[in-house]
Amino acid sequence: MSSPLTHFDAQGQAHMVDVAAKAETHRVARAVGSIRMQADTLALVAAGTAKKGDVIGIARIAAIQAAKRTAELVPLCHPLPLTRVAVSFELDTAASAVHIAVTAETVGRTGVEMEALTAVQVGLLTIYDMCKAADRGMEMTGIRLVEKLGGKSGHWLAEPSA
Repeated sequence: MSSPLTHFDAQGQAHMVDVAAKAETHRVARAVGSIRMQADTLALVAAGTAKKGDVIGIARIAAIQAAKRTAELVPLCHPLPLTRVAVSFELDTAASAVHIAVTAETVGRTGVEMEALTAVQVGLLTIYDMCKAADRGMEMTGIRLVEKLGGKSGHWLAEPSA
C-alpha cells in the first residue's frame, strides 16, 4: 500500500513532488488565524499608537512578503509565481484578538495552500513582534486552511470551527 504522504518516495526518502504532468489551473487558497492579547494591547493596535508604529500595516506587508518567499522557508515547496495575495484583518474587542485572513492565488501546477498558511503565520508573528514590549503573553491560535480551489481535487471547504 502506498503512503498518502506525497513528499516521500518509494524508499521513504523525502523529495520534492514532480508536478510536471499536472495541468496548469487557476488555484486559490484561503487561510485564517488569530492572535489574542490583553485589551490594552489591542487598544494600542487599534489606535495605531504602538511603540513600533502601524502594526496592521506592517503585518499586512510582512504577510504578503512571506507568501512570496514560502519556498525559501519550507524545504519541499515549489516556488510559485503568485498572481495575487490579499490580506485582511479584523480587530475583535470582544475576544481581545486580531484575526487575519489571507487569500493566495496562482496559475500553475500546484496549489497555494502553503503560501496562504505561511502568510498567516508571519502576519501574526509580526503583530507579536511589534507588540511584545507591551504584552509578551499573546497567543496565536486557530491557524488553518479554510478553502482551496483548483487542480484535480477541485474545491475544498473546511468544516466550520467549533
